Amino acid sequence: MPAHPAARSIRTTPEGLLWEPSERWVRGRKGDITVVDSRHPVLVWEPAFPVPMYAFPREEVRTDLLRPAHHPAMGTHTGSRIFYDLHADGEVRENAAWTFPADDLAGHIAFEWFRRTDTGLDRWFEEEEEIFVHPRDPHKRVDALPSSRHVQVEIDGTVVADTHRPVLLFETALPTRYYIPREDVRLDLFEPADHSTGCPYKGTARYWSWRGNPDVPPHILWSYPAPLPPAAAVKDLLAFYNEAVDITVDGEPLERPVTHFSEALSRRPPSS
Repeated sequence: MPAHPAARSIRTTPEGLLWEPSERWVRGRKGDITVVDSRHPVLVWEPAFPVPMYAFPREEVRTDLLRPAHHPAMGTHTGSRIFYDLHADGEVRENAAWTFPADDLAGHIAFEWFRRTDTGLDRWFEEEEEIFVHPRDPHKRVDALPSSRHVQVEIDGTVVADTHRPVLLFETALPTRYYIPREDVRLDLFEPADHSTGCPYKGTARYWSWRGNPDVPPHILWSYPAPLPPAAAVKDLLAFYNEAVDITVDGEPLERPVTHFSEALSRRPPSS
């Protein structure tokens, strides 16, 4: 049986990196300066990161804006030994870029983007669309489907949501998320949190925290007030982390999954 086309497109390096060419036109800017303008980007997956990043041919990068890093961030990227500080727009951003040691990626430069603040570039574009947080993974899907399943959510034995009209969000490599109309959630048991996150597939989420037992992780409930088109069906609905609450679907209790969110949810903020 022939290999799936997607399987043939991904290469593996001895260092454990996965990579594949992309046909998207990608640009990265620092302020008004275009630092990257690439029609030959490469998507790279590092073992320690759940999402891809881009690396670019050196000739499609403003290398005149890069200087050898004053304090190289050794250990932050797989096998990387060469880091660069970005000097642009009257500012220096340390360790904004680096090269991978893999022979396959020789001549390419990667830039910080995912999980970093005040490092790397300010804005990224694929074609004419601005992209946030990290590049979209071409091997990942996000489907938001209205449903009539009976979904109940409990925290510490208290039913905090009960609905027959959820929207189920199926996202590759993550547990199904159950988005619930506000009218079917005991929002009075939660308080708004000064916290937000961004997702390149869904948009920017706002959060609420449980008012009760302090052992319940903060920011356990969220909503997308202005979701991106792939997740338009979840607009203003509310979802809980399956990893930290008890969910019953059509009378069947679900096991709490273990994901890359689990460790963060297990941490408690320091006592004041």
